[in-house]
Amino acid sequence: MRIISSFAAVCLLFGSTAMAAPVHYVLPEETAALASGPNSDIAQATCGACHSVDYITTQPTPQKDAKGFWTAEVTKMQKVFGAQVEPDNVPKIVDYLAATYTAK
Repeated sequence: MRIISSFAAVCLLFGSTAMAAPVHYVLPEETAALASGPNSDIAQATCGACHSVDYITTQPTPQKDAKGFWTAEVTKMQKVFGAQVEPDNVPKIVDYLAATYTAK
């Protein structure tokens, strides 16, 4: 009897899992765009692959050492969040962000 009960429980468990449908959702439209400039296409393709442009444009970038700030941000995205950034593109992205998104 216990074997039959155990078998029935396993069948219910796997049967309900097999019928689970994937969840589909629609992301909202992007509301911001990166400003055009040298290497903006690389920044858009690399950074925009993971998060909204709003995340970039609202950063409180300091006037002093903007390149250091953006280097730390890109490094964090790579090491903490696993962003796939081509090594040759890191300085291009940093230069673009520092030139374009630094507090005036």
